[in-house]
Amino acid sequence: MSTTFLSSRILALEAIRHPCRTLSTTSRWSADPWPLPHTPQHLSNTQTPSDIPPPTPLPRAGESKETLRARLVYQSRKRGTLESDLLLSTFARDHLRQMDETELKEYDKLLDEPDWDIYYWATEGRTPPERWVKSSVLEKLRIHARNEGKVVRKMPPL
Repeated sequence: MSTTFLSSRILALEAIRHPCRTLSTTSRWSADPWPLPHTPQHLSNTQTPSDIPPPTPLPRAGESKETLRARLVYQSRKRGTLESDLLLSTFARDHLRQMDETELKEYDKLLDEPDWDIYYWATEGRTPPERWVKSSVLEKLRIHARNEGKVVRKMPPL
């Protein structure tokens, strides 16, 4: 057999195994499915509609201050997005021990909000709603998010 015949046969077999895909130029296919935080596309995709009422916290009658603090540490760590996990778990590690019960309950209410809202309010990518504008806990979280000391942060141990 000639080499020309073999090489054309190999090319034909490769074409069958791996058919060429045509590239689409439609916006549906060219849009990034995983936009980075703080990009306009991500900001618009993660916007919580304004007509949704604030979340109603679960009643936790008789919860001690230590149990509340332990629950908040866990909820700060297990958010669902890596950005929120890192921001809130390091905040909890650094600040929850010094918070009084009023601040702990305010932080508990803040954790009921959607992850991306908390993240963008803390990083000042969005203006918080009226109910959070004067929050001392959100202000502490904003200072923590600025990381003016340029501390390398990693997830705290459980």
